[in-house]
Amino acid sequence: MKKLLLALATFFIGTVILNAQTDTMYVMKAGVIIGKYNVQTQVDSIILAIPSGSVTDIDGNVYNTITIGIHTWMVENLKTTHYRNGDVIGTTSPITKDISGESAPKYQWPYNGDENNAAKYGRLYTWYAVADARKIAPIGWHIATDAEWMTLERYLIANGHNYDGTTTGNKIAKALAAKTDWYTNTETGAIGNDLIKNNSSGFTALPGSHRYDSGSFEIVGIICYWWSSTGIGGISTAWYRYLNYGCNNLIRSSVYKRNGFSVRCVRD
Repeated sequence: MKKLLLALATFFIGTVILNAQTDTMYVMKAGVIIGKYNVQTQVDSIILAIPSGSVTDIDGNVYNTITIGIHTWMVENLKTTHYRNGDVIGTTSPITKDISGESAPKYQWPYNGDENNAAKYGRLYTWYAVADARKIAPIGWHIATDAEWMTLERYLIANGHNYDGTTTGNKIAKALAAKTDWYTNTETGAIGNDLIKNNSSGFTALPGSHRYDSGSFEIVGIICYWWSSTGIGGISTAWYRYLNYGCNNLIRSSVYKRNGFSVRCVRD
């Protein structure tokens, strides 16, 4: 028996029907059979290979995508100002408003209130906006979970994306970071050391910084933070990931959900 590979490009929507009575698998497009296979003699597994391409959010922002291991990721941080149903994601006035006393704030900001920064780095969201049932990811996509970040990390390590080529230990920061905009650093294996060697994974992480719940923004060029969609029990913190220009690893930690971080989306 041989494997059947179905390559479904973004412009193709097909249907696979298995008929148990005749041991036949039909591949259909728009109701028309375009392939017929004997399950017993021709097929032992079905692999759906979906090429990377692009996705558009509700605001019309277009994001490039890339498949890394088993998941397809956006190459840019999310920029939308609306939930999937069209409702506006609020912001603060002034942009530096202290929200540390709010219980479950749902906000988004461009870095320092400058829309040019949103175009480049994406927007910064509180975790409560990320977790809202109206959803901020485009249809067919979702905010990366803590487990999906772990899968990305393990895949890159196992496939030689540590800065030194080893397949043990977490030294994948350079593989994730973009080749531009990061502060320079002389530490061996750090993101900021020889930027031209960055981004072997194609993830293209830019140092878009973050917003503290007190209202201040950290300097761009040094660091980037991403929420996962995974909260921690019933408390007010959630898991996130970050990269630092002077470090060689992707770092996992938890923090209060009121902070403004970037997000990356993964295809459902």
